[in-house]
Amino acid sequence: MAPKTAVVHLVLVPLLSLILPFSSLALTQDFCVADLPLSDTPSGYPCKPKALVDSNDFYSDALSKPGPVIVPFNIGFSSATVKQYPGLNGLGLAATRVDFLPGGVVPLHTHPEASELLFVVEGKLSAGFISADTNIPYVKTLNKGDLFVFPQGLLHFQYNIGNSTAIAFAAYSSPNPGLQITDSALFGNALPADVVAKLTFIVRAEVERLKRFFRIVSVP
Repeated sequence: MAPKTAVVHLVLVPLLSLILPFSSLALTQDFCVADLPLSDTPSGYPCKPKALVDSNDFYSDALSKPGPVIVPFNIGFSSATVKQYPGLNGLGLAATRVDFLPGGVVPLHTHPEASELLFVVEGKLSAGFISADTNIPYVKTLNKGDLFVFPQGLLHFQYNIGNSTAIAFAAYSSPNPGLQITDSALFGNALPADVVAKLTFIVRAEVERLKRFFRIVSVP
C-alpha cells in the first residue's frame, strides 16, 4: 500500500493543476493592470507589461459626474469596472454610480459574478432583493448615508421614492461583476414572440409590444 503522504500528493497535484490557472493574477505580485486589448479570461485580463504601467492605470474619474440617462429607466449610470478602470484587474472590486431622476428605477437584474454594497449619498430609495431559496423579497427604504447589500447572483432592484434626484454608489466584490437585466433578457432577445409568450404566460400581443419596446432600449 502506498504511504498516506504519497496518496495525498497524488490527489492534491491534479486538483491544484485545475485550480491554480484560474486563481487571481494579482495574488502573486503587487498588481496586474489589465491589458485591455487582449481577451478577458476566467482569472482576469492578462497583465499589462510593467514597463508600460503608470499612475493613470490606478486612477479614474468615471464616477465624478452623472452618466448618460437611460430611457425608459430615467437614471444616469456610470461604471468603474475593469473595462473602464484597468488597475482593478485581479483585485476583486469595482464600482458604479447611479443618478435616479424623479421616478427613476433600476429594474430587476442580477450580477452573476459579484455581491453589491449600495451607499446612498443623496435622496431616498426603495431597494431590495428576492431570495432564490424562498422567493421572499427583502425590501428597505434607504435614506442619505444608508447601506444595503445584495447577495451575489440574486435578483434585486432600486427606485427613487422621493421628489428630487437621488444618488447612490455601489461597490462590487469583483472587478467585472456582470449584469443581466430581467426585462431586457425576456423581451430584448431573439426568441420568437410565441415562444416568449409560452415561457412567460404573457399574451402574445403584449410580448410583441414589449419586444418592440426593449429592442430600442440601450443598456450598458
